[in-house]
Amino acid sequence: MAFKRWVSSPPDKDGAAALAEACGLHPFLALMLSLRGVTDAEEAEAFLLGGELSDDPFGFRDMDAAVERIQRAMDSGERIAVFGDYDADGVTATALLYTYLREKGADVIYRIPLREGEGEGYGLRPHTVDVLAAAGARLIVTVDNGVSAVEAVEHARTLGVDVVVTDHHQPQETLPRAVAVVDPHRTDCESTFKDYAGVGVAFKLVCALEGDDDAMLARFADLVALGTLADVMPLVGENRLLVREGLRVLNRGERIGLRALAQVAGVADKTLTSGVTLFSLAPRINAAGRMGEPQLAEQLLLSEDADEAACLAGEIQTLNARRQEVEGRILEEVIARLERESDLLNDRVLVVEGHDWHAGVVGIIAARLLERYGKPCLVLNVGGDTAHGSGRSLAGFSLFEALCAVGDMLESYGGHELAAGVTLAADRVAEFRRRINAYAAEHCPVMPTPELRLDFKLRPNQVDAEKLQLIAALEPFGSGNPSPVFQLADMKLENITPVGNGRHLRLAFSRDGVMVSAMKFQTTGADFPVPCGARLHLAVTLERNEFRGVVSPSLIIKDIHFAETDQEEFIRETARVAALRRGEAVAGAADCLPERAHTTALYRLLHAAGKWTGSVEQLWYAAGRGMRLSQLLVALESLREAALVQVNDAGDTLTVTVLPAEGKTDLTKTPIIEFLHTLV
Repeated sequence: MAFKRWVSSPPDKDGAAALAEACGLHPFLALMLSLRGVTDAEEAEAFLLGGELSDDPFGFRDMDAAVERIQRAMDSGERIAVFGDYDADGVTATALLYTYLREKGADVIYRIPLREGEGEGYGLRPHTVDVLAAAGARLIVTVDNGVSAVEAVEHARTLGVDVVVTDHHQPQETLPRAVAVVDPHRTDCESTFKDYAGVGVAFKLVCALEGDDDAMLARFADLVALGTLADVMPLVGENRLLVREGLRVLNRGERIGLRALAQVAGVADKTLTSGVTLFSLAPRINAAGRMGEPQLAEQLLLSEDADEAACLAGEIQTLNARRQEVEGRILEEVIARLERESDLLNDRVLVVEGHDWHAGVVGIIAARLLERYGKPCLVLNVGGDTAHGSGRSLAGFSLFEALCAVGDMLESYGGHELAAGVTLAADRVAEFRRRINAYAAEHCPVMPTPELRLDFKLRPNQVDAEKLQLIAALEPFGSGNPSPVFQLADMKLENITPVGNGRHLRLAFSRDGVMVSAMKFQTTGADFPVPCGARLHLAVTLERNEFRGVVSPSLIIKDIHFAETDQEEFIRETARVAALRRGEAVAGAADCLPERAHTTALYRLLHAAGKWTGSVEQLWYAAGRGMRLSQLLVALESLREAALVQVNDAGDTLTVTVLPAEGKTDLTKTPIIEFLHTLV
């Protein structure tokens, strides 16, 4: 994975001590709360216990109009159509509102659009209005979409069909002329909480219709929790209560469809925490939409028959397996291309296109590339004359602003800082790549570095089972309230043990006479060329492990650095060499020129291994750190350009293979060395 800058805020020890005394809290828990912005007893109680639903549904702009129109439709027997979206947020929101209206005796139907197809795609469209009107609907209620459906709502008006919009996306300058537009992000909305998922807004609508928030929470909390987690909404404020209560309901297994889904996901016997729910149930609900069959997920959530639910869950499990296979195949293809075309990989913004890639997974691929390379990524599927794609970015580089800057060449685009979608002519992809990278060079010459936020440092003797209970008090974890990550500093590596048929490592460390072990998953011994005796900084999470009735903390390594590494120097030096590879001038170019002895030592190290795999930092350590990092990277690049080695770059992990060499090679004639000499 890409090198991450470790960041942390200095803990307010005095404030935490005061909070611990005021609330009778353990100092460790009080310190974690203070790092999450909790400063007084009232906030601590709300954070830890959830408080009450305090956001008045009628505080939403247009909620009164929405309730009046829906109630009138129920009273008069008008057909109501609930129109949702194909992702987990949209599917859960549809199930929630449809179930409520059906149980109230309304004449109600629902529709989930397909991701692709004529008249399909995200959001309410004129074609969809025609379909619903033909099915007899006189009122359409959107969930998780609609705030931008100006044209579709106008079309509905011409047909005599009313529309009530409920959404949580940012409104554009012009709102649709619907009967009601309920969206907490309206500038004139007076709701006290803004970070609802689409299903959260739908929940507020049924609370307003019913007039009993607690009854609706008991009935629908599981759907709200699933949609909120899947849409990665911040688990702060009212969302904490909604998700906490929803997890309780989920664990009671009351909804037949979700119980069946947990069974095929292999988590039926596990406690459904926010993490388990997010990584087991949510991807399977999303897989149905990604693979073109969102109706299966909707039917599963609405199912009241155990046999039917088991059958639907099995079909969704098959779709998820197909999604994983398609995703894996495309990801391998993309990585192979990036490793072949070093110029492409050197770009500030990665733009990768392919023919007939599955549109449902390109967003996931972009997210995988962002994690792997630490750069903004756009993955485009070319079909016919058009390229459609999705992008992902990291804080500090707004993908949406970048697309706005090149918007004149795009057919359509939308999104926000960290994620966006785009459509353009297929024959303009190369120009798009050039222009978005030119924008990045001008507006963000030093691209942002991925970050890993740490809570605070722990000593090895502070790792005990009591910490597990204190950490669990902060649940549910997710966006806005991540699971705590701690630093164990200056740990001596004592032993390396392969486990899981060699796919993972158990590492033993010592410090101050205390021994601890930690797991490093998805890492083989060959991928971890670190000698015993090395001093390392560890970023770890503490997870619960139970064996024969004894509960103990397991340390899971999230990231690892050598104790000697100055991370700011590492980031700076890496960025300088990336600029050199792009043919850009850098200050202090002379410092980047490796001496002959440096290159010789590096080649001998690689030649002795034959094939070397590990991080850039580990290669620097293995080379003895007798040269600057920039000199090491330039030396490696010159060896690659001279065809003495093959370098497969997977972000911060390199696989360097020594190639057969004939005769002597003059490395001073390689492009990067010659370019450096022009700068010195």
